[in-house]
Order: sequence, then C-alpha cells, then structure tokens
Amino acid sequence: MNKLLNKSLKSFTIYALIVLATSVPAYYFLVDSIWLRELDEHNEIVADRTEKELNNLNLAETELNQSITLWNKIQPGTNLEKTTLDKNRKDSTYTVLRKNPYVAHDDIDRFRGLSRVIKIYRENYLLTVETNVEETEETAIAIAILTFLFFLILVVGFLILNRRLSVKLWQPFRNTLTELKTFNLNSQSNISFEKSNILEFEELNVALNKLIEHTVSVYKSQKEFTENASHELQTPLAIIKNKLDILLQKEALTDRQYQIIEDINKALTRVSRINKNLLLLAKIENHQFDDSETINVSELTEECLEQLQEHFSNKELSVHTSIEKDCVVTGNRVLIEVLINNLLLNSIRHNSQKGIVEVKLNQTGLFISNSGIITLEKEHLFKRFKKTSEESSGSGLGLAIVEQICKRHQWTIDYKFQQEKHTFKISF
Repeated sequence: MNKLLNKSLKSFTIYALIVLATSVPAYYFLVDSIWLRELDEHNEIVADRTEKELNNLNLAETELNQSITLWNKIQPGTNLEKTTLDKNRKDSTYTVLRKNPYVAHDDIDRFRGLSRVIKIYRENYLLTVETNVEETEETAIAIAILTFLFFLILVVGFLILNRRLSVKLWQPFRNTLTELKTFNLNSQSNISFEKSNILEFEELNVALNKLIEHTVSVYKSQKEFTENASHELQTPLAIIKNKLDILLQKEALTDRQYQIIEDINKALTRVSRINKNLLLLAKIENHQFDDSETINVSELTEECLEQLQEHFSNKELSVHTSIEKDCVVTGNRVLIEVLINNLLLNSIRHNSQKGIVEVKLNQTGLFISNSGIITLEKEHLFKRFKKTSEESSGSGLGLAIVEQICKRHQWTIDYKFQQEKHTFKISF
C-alpha cells in the first residue's frame, strides 16, 4: 500500500511530466515565430536603408547599373532589378529552403525573404532580401533539456521534502494510530492521545476519544445485559418447564389437556433454545470468549460425530468420514465445538431419510456435505431467523452462529450445491 504523500507526489510528477512534454513543441513554435518576426523587421530595415543609400549616392545611370550589378554579385541573398510593378504594391514575405553558399556542409538551410518595390531616381526596382534563419530546433531542444534538468531537480527536491515532512508532519497521526492498535475493548485499557499543534489531528483525537468512550459505554451495557439475561430468562423458563413436567406426571389429564401441555412444553423448549443461541451470539460479538487455546480439531470432530450417532441412526443416515489426524488450530474450544455441532445437526435436520452425510477434515479446512434436492438461497443462508425450509424445527440461528464463529477466528465459510449435495466449507 502507498503512503498518502507518495500518492500526491506521484500525481504531481505525472502532471509535471505531461506539461514538460507538451512544452517542447510550444517552445519550438514560440521561438520560431519570434525569430521570423525579428528577421522580417531586419529585412525591412535593409530594404529601407538600401533605397535611401542608393538615392543619396547621386550616381549616373551607367554607374548605378554597375553598382547594382556589383551589389547582386557580392550578396547572393539580395537581388535588385528593374520592374514594371507599382511602387505601392504590398510587401511580400516568404520562407525558402536552399543551400547556403557561405557554409561548407551540404545541408539545406531555411531563409526568410522580403520582396519590395523601391524607387531609385524615379525608376521602380524590385528588391529581394533573404536572411538565413538560425536553427530553431537546436534552440528548442536546448531549452527543453534545461527545463528537464530543472524538472529533475524539482522532483528530487519534492522527494526529499516529502520524506522529511512525512516523518515530522505525520508523527502525531502515527502516534494516534499506534494507540488505537493497542486498544483492547475487552480489557478497556485507558487510551491517551498525544497533544498536537495541528488543528486537524487535534480534532481527530477529540473525536476518537468521544467515540471510544461511547463504545466502551455501549459495550458495558451489552455485557451487563448478556449476563443479566442469562440468569433472568433461563431461570423462569426452567421453572415453567419443570412445573409442566410435574403436571404431566401427577395430574389425571384428558387427551386435550395433555396435548395443550405438550404444545406449551415444545414452545418453551424452543424459546429456551432461541434464548441460549441469542445470548451466545451476543457473547461472540462482544468478544467474551478467549481464542488463544490450541485445539485438536480432528479429535473434537470425532467426539461430535460420536455424540450425534443416535441422531444419524434415527434417520438411517450413512455417514462417510475422511478425517486427517492431528489437525490443530488456535481458537476457543467451546465455540469450535458449537460450530461443528451446528453444521452436523444442519446436515441431519435438512437431510432425507436414508440420506448421506460426508465429513472431510484436513489442514486446510472442514467440509460437511449432505444429500439434498433444491439449492439454498445463499444471500439469506447466514441471516438470523432465516430458515432453509418451512419444515425446519430449528431456531434459524444455527448458521448465523457458525458465521460469527468463523469471523471470530478469521476463517471463511462457503456454501455450494452440486450433484444434489449441499456442502459447507470452512477454510482455516
């Protein structure tokens, strides 16, 4: 994972690099246009001076023609000849590519030209002036290289500043993060954030303190409720159930009365089971179980299978096991036993008569399968009070408890239906 400052620096570097890349052609066109404009001004000055100087010489026609001929010979980039064009004709500027006779190489150079009609001794002459254009590409490349060097200096400077700022500026945030990592809701140890002169970090610490105080308060209330409900609800339910059992044994009841009491007894049993499961879920979610015990899951699974052997026999189920020896995990033995029992009871309860149950255990996970006909709705499978079938006599909390136990131990649970077989997979 990238640090926050590194992400912003990366975006800045990419943006600066794009700007640098687009600046190179901008430099070229800007420098080229400036030079062409300067050369046009230079050529205009040459034309004005040529017209003025020739008129000031007061030469005879023969001498003028000889001077013009000599002028054209010694300046190949300039030409002066008589013309019938009007003096008021607009000047013409152009660019031409040709070899420069004054250099040794054979490269083609670029020239900026001016064509103007001038008047000498009342005669119209066409003056053409061509000036060599300096290599714009070389200048633009030199500017681009210099800009790139400054860009590298800028990036290196930002990297150095980023490291120093990251250590100094973000130190209060790291201190706060360290305190949060060491905080344990079960132990409810005191947490104290270091004072910061940065407003945002100080506001964060104040908000976290309020949140932690509220969380601890809610946690204590839930824990007290769990402990009180365990005593307050189970006791009256047990008393009612006991009284009903005594009533069934001692009183002469009609068949109708007996049936009513049996229905009440079943409802009480179900309420008691739901109450125990809800209390168990609350304890798991409140982290009231120690999970640092080393457990041999292989032995525990075999014990659970042996305890439920009568249930398998009552439904005439065929049980096939493949349990690898000494599969060891770290967790809470009570919760893992509940997990295995719930999955096994689920495979019995939702199986057909004379069906099949398969249990497979290895170092990677636990697989429990049972025969079935219709796939279950995966999105509702682990929700509370969502029964997998209308005929189910369960509380609708078994798989929800299994999921919470898996989360508590940082395991994953998955369900698949293939070849008329329901399979639950627990990955350690």
